[in-house]
Amino acid sequence: MRIYTRSGDKGKTSLIYGKRVNKNDIRVEAYGTCDEANSSIGMALSYLSQTNWDGKKSVMDALHKVQTILFHVGAELATPSGKEVAWKLKQEHIDDLEEQIDEWDASLDELKNFILPSGHPAAASLHVARTIVRRAERMAVAIEDLENDLVLQYLNRLSDYLFVAARFVNKELNGEELPLNTEV
Repeated sequence: MRIYTRSGDKGKTSLIYGKRVNKNDIRVEAYGTCDEANSSIGMALSYLSQTNWDGKKSVMDALHKVQTILFHVGAELATPSGKEVAWKLKQEHIDDLEEQIDEWDASLDELKNFILPSGHPAAASLHVARTIVRRAERMAVAIEDLENDLVLQYLNRLSDYLFVAARFVNKELNGEELPLNTEV
């Protein structure tokens, strides 16, 4: 099977169930942005795999799970309104993010000012993923016929999760968190 089909050569693509839309359709933008965030998480995982940190396996497992769920969120976004979704996001997926946020956050110093994305390359990649997820969320909000409201909640919580994950990775790998300089 070839990877290229030539069916998108004129600026159209297919959603799940075959509905043809422009490649700049808001659904395509939203699920493509989820894919972009997923790639940035993958970069963070690549950096983590190169460390000698004893705790990396649990963090990497948690991020792999997020990648899988984010892929499925993209599939929900790629499913036209009124069509059956093969895999549907559930409240438990949001609850899992919140539990992990609370666990990691409990070990971190309290923030007293804004921080800039920085530190260990894995943490910086998670900050990039966080900003991409925020963009995916803004795009998903624009989908007028989005059927599962949990998608918006998940994306909103995922950006918080990635922020705390970046801070946690920086703490564990001695990455420096740069505070915002207010005297520029």
